[in-house]
Amino acid sequence: MTTTPTPDFIGRTPVHMAEMTVPPSAAYLVDLPDLTAETLAVDPLPRAFTIPASWYTDPGYHEADQHVIFAQTWQYVGHMDQFKQPGDAVYTHVAGNPILVIYDPEAGQVIRAFYNVCLHRAGPLTVRGDKRKVIQCGYHGWTYFLNGMLRGVPDWDRVELFNKEDYSLRPVNVSVWQGLIFVNLSPNPTPIETVFAGIEKRIAPMRLDTKRFYRRDEYELACNWKVYMDNYLEGYHIPIVHPDLNRILDYRQYVTETAPHYSLQTSPFQDGDNVYSSLGGDGSGAFYYTVFPNFMLNIVPGRLQTNIVVPLAADRCQVIFDYFYDEHVLANEDAILEEIRYSDMVQQEDVEICEQVQRGLKSRVYDQGRFSVKREAGVYHFQNLLKQCYRAELVEDGTALTEDQGRKTNVESISVAADD
Repeated sequence: MTTTPTPDFIGRTPVHMAEMTVPPSAAYLVDLPDLTAETLAVDPLPRAFTIPASWYTDPGYHEADQHVIFAQTWQYVGHMDQFKQPGDAVYTHVAGNPILVIYDPEAGQVIRAFYNVCLHRAGPLTVRGDKRKVIQCGYHGWTYFLNGMLRGVPDWDRVELFNKEDYSLRPVNVSVWQGLIFVNLSPNPTPIETVFAGIEKRIAPMRLDTKRFYRRDEYELACNWKVYMDNYLEGYHIPIVHPDLNRILDYRQYVTETAPHYSLQTSPFQDGDNVYSSLGGDGSGAFYYTVFPNFMLNIVPGRLQTNIVVPLAADRCQVIFDYFYDEHVLANEDAILEEIRYSDMVQQEDVEICEQVQRGLKSRVYDQGRFSVKREAGVYHFQNLLKQCYRAELVEDGTALTEDQGRKTNVESISVAADD
């Protein structure tokens, strides 16, 4: 009689059920150029230098940012107004991971988020069905309930030692703030209320959760995501790059404020009618919030515009604009379309200058610059938060790079000369 050996996987805990060891994010930082005690130091604004050009141009930073920055922070995925019926879903990517966000009003949890990956053989998931929605793998047809539990598996009757519960979809942290939906891949994210603390009170009596989604516009730029962020975070360039916008905003009263997780740029409008007052607001001014690392809230009375900057490569990014309006503003479509046209004009001006800056960063003559104390506090704040993320990973790893790229030293050698 011939005995068939028992396959060595029988009775073994599936890899995804075992305690997985994720490579420390610091591993992605180790061989990067210009990541030294000196470049990670935070000096007072009047004496500070900007981050090195290589942080914008080296492909290694693009990969590191996915793990160190975007997998650790709240990422915007949509607004509650976009979800009407059970099973309504948004398909997106965060830090290179496919994500499914789904509306499930049953069982108390309205919004759920999962990795958009079937645990059979990594196929993509979509929501299917008419009256009774299910999540189905587009590869082999496995189906899941809206809560992520495995529902049906075709042609599976001869499989041994299989427990459906082991193959439920893997959830992702999801939170809603003022109607805006965010996901976070970190196992222990900072509470979203902490991240946005103070904004709701500052913009009152305006609310963002009552606004209605109107449309989405997308732009692809030939620049690093940090170039676009730097540009957004200062009004210093407005008189030169945006002459028409400069005639609307009162540049003399343009102010930048900072908080632990975000910065705010505010400016009153010049006297007289403008494209924003035509939306029915009081013309009092604009709030431009930047929530680290890549989310913006552009708020004027009657309108919310969100921006999210998505890295595509070391020298490419996508900027996504979502437009929301108060119910009474939606009746004035001519004003809305004019406002969107105007926003697109300003964006095209930003696209042109950001792409030129990216080319300049690759030149042989540029490495680091300086900050205008009066006009570039927002850029300084953003770059310090970026350094803070890099430092935090190196502190957790216990090591940091010195100016000699391959040599390690104790991370305590990194000096912090001023609070972030």
